[in-house]
Formats: sequence, C-alpha cells, structure tokens
Amino acid sequence: MTSSSTSHTCGRERSIRHLDLADLASVREFAGGWSGDLDVLINNAGVMAVPYGKTADGFETHMAVNHFGPFLLTNLLLPHLTGRVVTVSSGLSRRGRLRLDDLNWEHRRYSEMGAYAQSKLANLLFTQELQRRLTESGSAVRAVAAHPGVARTGIDRHYGGVQALALRALYPVIAQKKAEYGALPILFAATEDIPGNAYVGPGGRKGERPKLERRRDDADARELWEISARLTS
Repeated sequence: MTSSSTSHTCGRERSIRHLDLADLASVREFAGGWSGDLDVLINNAGVMAVPYGKTADGFETHMAVNHFGPFLLTNLLLPHLTGRVVTVSSGLSRRGRLRLDDLNWEHRRYSEMGAYAQSKLANLLFTQELQRRLTESGSAVRAVAAHPGVARTGIDRHYGGVQALALRALYPVIAQKKAEYGALPILFAATEDIPGNAYVGPGGRKGERPKLERRRDDADARELWEISARLTS
C-alpha cells in the first residue's frame, strides 16, 4: 500500500530499487544510494481513502505517503536533478481544506476523502513553492504538477459508501476511464515544454489530449513548506 518500486535507465541498463514513502528512513536510504544525474523525478505513488492510521514517523497515512515522503525525496534528490519534478495531484484537490495546525488529523473528526483531498492540495502547494525556490536560486529545473482525471487504476479500492458505488457504476460512461488516458497528463508534464508551476490534466472527450489547467496562488504554500521541512528533518 505504501511501497513503490522505482526504476531508472542509464543507456541500456535498468535497475529497480525499493522505496517506502511511508517511512522516512526508507526515503533517506533510497536517496542516499543515488548517484549521477537525474533527468526527471515523477512523484506518482500514493494512497486514497484509506482508514485512519499513522506511520512510524507519526504522520497520518495520506499526508505521509502523498506529501511528506515525496517532499523529502525531492529535496534529497534535488542536487542530482537536471530537468524537472512532476508531482501527481488529483482533481479532488479542489475539495481539499488545508489545516496547517492539524495536518495529521489529530484534533478533528477523520475523513478518508478529506484526508486524501488535503494531501492532493498539498501536492499543488509543494509544486508552487518548489518552483518559487528554484526560480529564486537561478536553477533551470522546473517543478510541475499533473492529475490523471478519473481513471480506472484501482487506487480507489478503499473508497466506500454510496458515493463509491455511484462512481463505479459510472465508470463505463465517464470520460477518463482508461488507465492509459490517466497516464497521458503525467507523461505530458514530464516531456513537453511547459512553464514551471504548470498543472496538466486530461482533455478531450476521452481524456486523450492533455491540457494545462488553472494554477493555484496560495499564501499557505510557504508555510506548508516550512512545516514539512521541520517535520521531515
């Protein structure tokens, strides 16, 4: 659930390495074993609508896997990056309510989808602040975000209730139903000449034509960065 296998190629050589985004020790071990340039980092692994739980580092599961893990990973790998960072958010980020005083849901009633939406909003704010810092430092690396739309990938397997039943009943008719189409905005964000802090989503009737979407401008981005840096240090 919280693990991902990360692969990279160098010429004809391919390697696969273990990385558990729910465990900051695993993130540090992975980043510490990296050498050489890194053209593109795609922060794609994530969880959705899982029951309340905390990681060994004391983070709520959604924030741990979807935000804190990628946040630390990106910062540790930044010296190696030459091209761009793509962070995968969600259309549900628009429903996210960022509680900077309670990112780990310790002082409010837990909501699986609320926690997911907050973590996906955090992805966009992370991208925004990362790009601001890259620009300020004169770096040519770009930070961009993408979302797959509604794609049948299995990430919603923990999603329950009436809304989940309705969503699955609509899968045969909703536009972005194929996993391949869900991947297109991410590939577009990773390869096309788009500006930093761009946000790419699916377009066209079937989601087959990625398109740029509205970017956020939120003062919480800097504060979220500072809190995340402190909690993952």
